Amino acid sequence: MTDLLVDLGGTHCRVGLGDETGLLPETVASLRNADFPDLSSLLQSYLTAQRPAPLHALCAGVAGPVRGDAAQLTNHAWHIEAKALAQATGADTVHLLNDLQAQGYALDTLAPGTLTPLRPGTPDPKGARLVLGLGTGCNVAVAHRLGKSLFVPPAESGHTPLPDCPDLRPLYDALRGDHPHLPVEAALSGPGLTRLHHWLTGETLTPQQIIAANPPDTFALFSRLLGEAAAPLCLHHMATDGLFLIGGMARAISPHIIWEVFTPAFTARGPYTGIVANIPITLITDDTAALRGCAQYLSQTIHYP
Repeated sequence: MTDLLVDLGGTHCRVGLGDETGLLPETVASLRNADFPDLSSLLQSYLTAQRPAPLHALCAGVAGPVRGDAAQLTNHAWHIEAKALAQATGADTVHLLNDLQAQGYALDTLAPGTLTPLRPGTPDPKGARLVLGLGTGCNVAVAHRLGKSLFVPPAESGHTPLPDCPDLRPLYDALRGDHPHLPVEAALSGPGLTRLHHWLTGETLTPQQIIAANPPDTFALFSRLLGEAAAPLCLHHMATDGLFLIGGMARAISPHIIWEVFTPAFTARGPYTGIVANIPITLITDDTAALRGCAQYLSQTIHYP
């Protein structure tokens, strides 16, 4: 019994096959969205190369909002329809998730070597876990334990407003030029890093160029905003079992987080300071986490014989 697992980002799409044991790592491929007119064509190209057995189910984590049997990429023009994917791939059933949902479902399947502690804490196994994705965009997922299963509801918290910081209002005014609703991802993302650096220096550099140059003021500002934004998200969901950073930008930025700046911004929460201070922060380095999460989701929703 074969499943098709899809992690669709704004720039690249990772695809793999799975069965009742989970993801089959040797089948994973990464394809560029720009090389295909739509997701159906991309998946058909992958399946032609793989030649798998008939597909039982398709599960796709999509970097954008999912509504019913349709999804829209936030940072790419593709609109995704479950019916079209079923027709293109022959899958018996199609399940669409937000990409961060898929990554949340992966938490219990990740190898210890793919989890890098960034900030110590005292996890509460009865609490929720929050996954914060930093890449082309920004979003979160919250994983709740339900017996032996997980429940990960959809979210679009990357498009909720940045926290009010009176001394940062000049920055916020500049960010509103491109993002009038001032979403978190306007600052906490790859393009967001470019915006922060430009506001501080007047230079327009790519995230890769900024990371190579390692400008302390830019990373101090990013670190502060990360702490200011992450703490309310953790408190919204009482994510006392841990905050997990994931995504290409998270991996690239983690060595440059200035913890002396991040920590007071993260923990200054009045009577809840102790609760937030105890939340451990971990970096997920597994590029296939969303695929593993899709496999886990299918294992919870489909009964294999």
